[in-house]
Amino acid sequence: MPSRRLFLKNSALAMFGVGSAPAWLARALYSKGAPGERKKILIAIFQRGAVDGLNVIVPYSEPAYYSLRPTIAIPRPDGTERTAIDLDGRFGLNPALRSLKPLWDKKQLAIIEAVGSPDPTRSHFDAQDYMESGTPGVKATYDGWLNRALRPEKGQSPIRAISISPDLPRTLRGKNEAVSVANINDFRVKDPPLAAAFESMYDTSADQVLNGTGRETFNAIKIMQSIQKAPNAAANPKYPGGRLGQNLQQIARIIRANVGLEVAFTDVGGWDTHVNEAGPQAHVGQLANLLRDFGDALAAFSNDMGDRMADITIVTMSEFGRTAKENGNRGTDHGHANVMFVLGGGVRGGKVYGDWPGLEQEQLYDGRDLNITTDFRTVLSEIVMKQMGNDEMATVFPGFEMAPYRGILTG
Repeated sequence: MPSRRLFLKNSALAMFGVGSAPAWLARALYSKGAPGERKKILIAIFQRGAVDGLNVIVPYSEPAYYSLRPTIAIPRPDGTERTAIDLDGRFGLNPALRSLKPLWDKKQLAIIEAVGSPDPTRSHFDAQDYMESGTPGVKATYDGWLNRALRPEKGQSPIRAISISPDLPRTLRGKNEAVSVANINDFRVKDPPLAAAFESMYDTSADQVLNGTGRETFNAIKIMQSIQKAPNAAANPKYPGGRLGQNLQQIARIIRANVGLEVAFTDVGGWDTHVNEAGPQAHVGQLANLLRDFGDALAAFSNDMGDRMADITIVTMSEFGRTAKENGNRGTDHGHANVMFVLGGGVRGGKVYGDWPGLEQEQLYDGRDLNITTDFRTVLSEIVMKQMGNDEMATVFPGFEMAPYRGILTG
C-alpha cells in the first residue's frame, strides 16, 4: 500500500498526498547517542547569485586587478578601515569581513582561491544545480552530493541532515533521509486539542501504515518542541539580523540539543551584483553590506559554539565567480572561478590555498574571467573524507578523479 505522509506547513498540521512514510521522525527519540557524545558536524553554506570572489579576497599584489577595476577595486592595505586587510602579503580580506580576521589569526579559517566548477555555464540555475548535485555538466543526476555523503548507519538520528530553508535543497535530496525546516519555532501544531484527536485516531487505527505514520509524526513534533523549550544559552547571542545569522543561530540550537545532527545546510542570496556593486568608495555599497552580514554571522556562530567548533567544519561556496573587469554600471557580470571558505577547529587555517592563475589578459579564462585551478569537488572530497568519514568518492562525486589532498583539514 502507498503510505501517507504528513507535512507541517505554516505552523499547521495537514494531510498531504502519498509518498514515503517519515520514518526519520520516530527514531529521534531513541537515537541521541550516549550522554555527552559529540558528533562531527559539517555545515554547508551556499551564496546564491555568484559572489564576486575578487572583491571578497583581494589580490592586491596584482597590478592588473586595479587596472581592470578602476572604480570598484578594494584599495591596497594601509592599516585603515577602508582598505583590504592583509592576510599573507599577496591577498587581503574585504574590510567588510573584518570580523573574520580573528578566525584567520587563530588558524581556523582557510581560503581556497581560483576554485569552481569546470562546467563553463554562466546560467545561475544550471551552475547551482551542478554544484549541489556534485556532477558538473550532468543534468540527469537526481540526488545531491551532501545526501550521498551520508553513510547508511543503524540507529541514526532522523535529523542527522537538516536544511534551514522552506524547501529541501537539491544537495540534500536522495535516498538518505533529510528534513527542511524554515524556522524551528514554527515546527508545531497550532491547535493542541485537534492534534490530540489526530494522535488518538492514529493510535487506534487498524491500518498499520497510517498508525505508524501518525505516531512517527507526533513523536517528531515532540522532539522539535523539546528543542524549542530548551534554554538557548548561547555564548554570544548577538547574531546579525540578516537571514544567514538567524539560520546559523537555529543550527546552533540544534547542535546544543545533541539530537545527532551530522550535516546542516543553509543559503543566502543577493550576490548577483551587476549594478552598483560598490558605492562611491569601494569599501561601501551593496557587496560590502552583504559581506558584513556574512562575516558577522560566521563569527557569531563560531563564538557561540566555543569549544564545540573542534567538531564542526563550515564550507562556503557560490555557483561561479564574476568578471575580472568591472562593467559600465559599477558592477560585474557572470564569470568563472571564485573563492571558497573553510572554517572550523580542525582546519589548517591562516593560509590561502590554491594555485593562483593571475589576472593578465593572457591568463584569463575566455579573456575575461579568473581561471579555475582547483575543482570545487577537490575541496569537498577532502571534507567528506576527513569530516564525515566517508571515503567512497566514486559514489559521492561520480565521474570525478579526485586530486591529491590539499591538506585543508587535520586528520
